[in-house]
Amino acid sequence: MAFTRKHIGHGIGLRTTHFPEMLAAPPPTDWVEAISENFMSAGGRPLAVLEKVRREVPVVLHGVSLSIGSTDPLSEGYLGALAALAARIEPAWISDHLAWGSHGGRYAHDLWPLPHTEEAVRHVVGRVRRVQDRLGRQILLENPSSYVSFRASEMPEWQFLSEVARRADCGILLDVNNVHVSARNHGFDPIDYLDGIPADRVGQLHLAGHSDRGRYLLDTHDDEVPAAVWDLYRETLARVGPVSTLVEWDDHVPPLGRLVQESERARDVEADARRLRRTEAA
Repeated sequence: MAFTRKHIGHGIGLRTTHFPEMLAAPPPTDWVEAISENFMSAGGRPLAVLEKVRREVPVVLHGVSLSIGSTDPLSEGYLGALAALAARIEPAWISDHLAWGSHGGRYAHDLWPLPHTEEAVRHVVGRVRRVQDRLGRQILLENPSSYVSFRASEMPEWQFLSEVARRADCGILLDVNNVHVSARNHGFDPIDYLDGIPADRVGQLHLAGHSDRGRYLLDTHDDEVPAAVWDLYRETLARVGPVSTLVEWDDHVPPLGRLVQESERARDVEADARRLRRTEAA
């Protein structure tokens, strides 16, 4: 089937430090992204906050433990809990990472990249199809940041991501910051990445900050979006059009108002991109 993009505006992540404000008033944003694993319990304050937020704005579930690239069997317990949460929250969509983080039944709680090979494409595609069948919906897969490459790789990352999305019939959560980070770390042109992915499969965008360690960039999500990522966001919008965008800020989390300001800047950039597209089409 084709992938259908939903544009729900500009969102922010749901973080515990902002729970009191989220409970006291409607979220000051178009939508909220919740880390799936933080809300899989049967009850408690986090789930109560999520349900309250969901009554007011759309919610997206974003996972970090699916481990879609692992050779371990897919966790039926995890998929069951995710399906139950989705039934309860009715998210606009569900996403996770094109990565792996488990082996031999042990989770490393990290997002490791895959070798970009045809064998890995086939492996991931089969697992994505099983996940989508279990959830009864298409999912989105996010490109991870990376710091090493595999000698066995047979294609660039953007081709690998595109092949998985096309064959598994899923969407893409394009992390613009991760494209920039990986481009710097591996020495490729980020514009080649943007030009190499299917625009009609991109269902969400992530923006975030990173740390410059000299020889490499580290994806830390602990600061405002830097200028280079804003520039790449503009290039992305020029190619894929308006896409629901989230600003990630996971460490050194600022006050809610500051995070909303960063999200509003993304809205302004998108508005500029829309005006430019109309001008060029006239």
